[in-house]
Amino acid sequence: MSMPARTERPASPAGLANRNLLSGLLLGIGLVAFIDEAVFHQILHWHHFYDRSTTNAGLVSDGLFHAFSFFATVAALFLFADLRRRDGVQPRRWLAGILIGVGAFQLYDGLVQHKLLGLHEIRYGVDLLPYDLGWNVAALAVLGAGLALLLRSGRTDRA
Repeated sequence: MSMPARTERPASPAGLANRNLLSGLLLGIGLVAFIDEAVFHQILHWHHFYDRSTTNAGLVSDGLFHAFSFFATVAALFLFADLRRRDGVQPRRWLAGILIGVGAFQLYDGLVQHKLLGLHEIRYGVDLLPYDLGWNVAALAVLGAGLALLLRSGRTDRA
């Protein structure tokens, strides 16, 4: 017995535009979280995601952070595959989402996790001002570039 043909509502242009943005946001967040965790947590050993307890608690928090970055990336790629299947990829809007995701996550990390909640510092045993300024200014620059590209892309830009 054959399965009935699956009928699917075509996505609206606004729906495709939103999916492009969401896929890009999730990929940007996943990528920057992965880079943060791999470079600053594992390679440089500057900090753990949660440094207000034991080293073991810090390692567990790093594992959970890594899982978060992995799931965000996988979700982004599933959304992107659906966009490709629907011939709905809007490259500038998708790239804008990636940049916004990277910048917003980095700014959230620098302001909320580092300063407001005090989960960890960028680095210990050094003057933090240059690190904090570099981290947050870079975040604002990437976020600004993403927002500018989003404004230029329009709702249904295909180029």
